[in-house]
Amino acid sequence: MASLLDVQHLTVEFPANGGPLVAVRDVSFSIAAGEVLGLVGESGSGKSVTSLAMMRLLPPQARASGSIVFEGRNVLAASPREMQQLRGARASMIFQEPMTALNPVMRVGEQVAEAATAHGGVSKREAWERAVQALHDVAIPDAEQRARNYPHQLSGGQRQRVMIAMAIVNRPALLIADEPTTALDVTVQAQILELLAELRKRFGLAMLFISHDLAVVSQVSDRIAVMYAGSIVETGPSREVFLHPAHPYTRGLLTSVPTLATDRHSALRTIEGTVPSIASLPPGCAFEPRCGIRITECTRALPSLDPVGPAHHARCIRANVDTAR
Repeated sequence: MASLLDVQHLTVEFPANGGPLVAVRDVSFSIAAGEVLGLVGESGSGKSVTSLAMMRLLPPQARASGSIVFEGRNVLAASPREMQQLRGARASMIFQEPMTALNPVMRVGEQVAEAATAHGGVSKREAWERAVQALHDVAIPDAEQRARNYPHQLSGGQRQRVMIAMAIVNRPALLIADEPTTALDVTVQAQILELLAELRKRFGLAMLFISHDLAVVSQVSDRIAVMYAGSIVETGPSREVFLHPAHPYTRGLLTSVPTLATDRHSALRTIEGTVPSIASLPPGCAFEPRCGIRITECTRALPSLDPVGPAHHARCIRANVDTAR
């Protein structure tokens, strides 16, 4: 299947006095039309920087190298005008926090209509009608009335739906969803996930779904890529990664999440320590200081992303070794 998006050897650096800080290191992945790739990892792993690089929204001082080819066009080589035409039209993004992403002094319908006007070449009246339809598409009740509300007059779940409406109003081919359920309670989170799945089916959307929650990602994604300290450490079909995780970090993420089968009288397993700063990455495997199965060889060089099964790869010299201590 041909790729809609093909990211190869993406590296993002930020200048610093002691030398460049590498936030994303040699990241490669692809997304086919209509496919959902889940990108998962803790805060600081490089997920959001990767997504911002794809949309060319990085700070001016950031330096991105490698290639990001979307619909046959190299995004990193595109002109500012070409990027303006692409963003919000062929590729859209749902940002993490609706209350900071939405304009507090504009009615939500006007904000959705603005996206339609910017790319659709339509009149204000038609843009408003498309905005109301987009709000209806994301299951906001009484969309015509809600379109006249300001963000603070809506609930958190409704604000997130407005963000999704802004992203789909121009029927893009690719939707980047950056932590779209983080600030929502469990019930509303499930509704948003169901909505995204329905929109994907109805409009044939391809999606990059970013989250720190591997269980959530596995529900909506065809494939999963796990990031740690700026690198992809495991990738493969969602079911395979969820049921047979090969990298100790992936296994740690899964065992840190309580389930209905979890013994309530026992302490949850945790991953000790934190993601290392990009200013002080260890010389070998970045996960080595926190890993329960580390050996001396892990400190010597960054492992390559090697196959551990059909379409399943892991960046670990001890992939599939039991992590139980």
